[in-house]
Amino acid sequence: MNADAGAQAPSAAPLVEVRRLAKYFPVRGGLLRRTVGHVKAVDDISFALAPGEVVGLVGESGSGKTTVGRTMLRLTEPTRGEVRFGGADITNLARPELRDYRRRMQIIFQDPYASLDPRMRVQDTIGEALEIHGLAEGGAMHDRIAELLRRVGLEPEHMRRYPHEFSGGQRQRIGIARALAVDPEFVVADEPVSALDVSIQAQVMNLLRDLQDDLDLTMLFIAHDLSVVEYVSNRVIVMYLGRIMETAPAAELYRNPRHPYTEALLSAAPVPDPTVRRERIILEGDIPSPINPPSGCVFRTRCRYATADCASVVPELRPVGPDHAKACIRDDIL
Repeated sequence: MNADAGAQAPSAAPLVEVRRLAKYFPVRGGLLRRTVGHVKAVDDISFALAPGEVVGLVGESGSGKTTVGRTMLRLTEPTRGEVRFGGADITNLARPELRDYRRRMQIIFQDPYASLDPRMRVQDTIGEALEIHGLAEGGAMHDRIAELLRRVGLEPEHMRRYPHEFSGGQRQRIGIARALAVDPEFVVADEPVSALDVSIQAQVMNLLRDLQDDLDLTMLFIAHDLSVVEYVSNRVIVMYLGRIMETAPAAELYRNPRHPYTEALLSAAPVPDPTVRRERIILEGDIPSPINPPSGCVFRTRCRYATADCASVVPELRPVGPDHAKACIRDDIL
């Protein structure tokens, strides 16, 4: 089975589709700064999102999650592969042609402290996109910004303040309002709660879930906390070192993981019931360098089920159940 078929695309016609996407960053060295290698941040992955679907993208730091999201939005240019939106290939569109799609695709950044310009008032931060796309001006813009602030749990009078006058949770709400200003169809939420206090994370998660339900947003939710992903996602994709290891409906993945990496991630997730004990699977060592990834299966150097064949065979993403696929050559485990 090829990589395009293995990602188990949703049954509805996809709104966003990734086909054999790869992103390599050059490594330069020497006096002439020649390219001496590549960081393989994303390496030949395929998946799709149906309209209104929330897909969780999980994995350790360095697995390529953020690069996937940024490449899908053309904030980072892909090395090869395709990104299709509404059936149209947007991979090679020139900037003027891409502008219409910018309105339909937005991002919520991870760090609410770094993603807001400290010199701009909230009304300017949110109103900038409205002005660029010609969606509102004057009193209509003021009313639209006030409406957006109310929707994310802030007050209209907050629009006259600067970012430093807000807490981290409030800043992230402003970032969410900015992303929603142009009525997007697809949103990439790049670890939107990881920089927030635990007490605030639940509030922002509930806000995102309510907004998704109310606006019928299609969302790629990037995170490393599996409990957060389970709460918000319809389907989950597990990445490791630039590749997809497993994908399944959220409930099925948490109940019946089929890949050793997913098993290890789930074993490390906290259980809210203190009477329940879970066997912790310790992954030895750190994630390998994406400049020189392991041969065969990229996870084999940390996998407790690895065999000699794992060093020579690159496992393809293949079905192991309804809408469930894994990239592992072994069927005698899990």
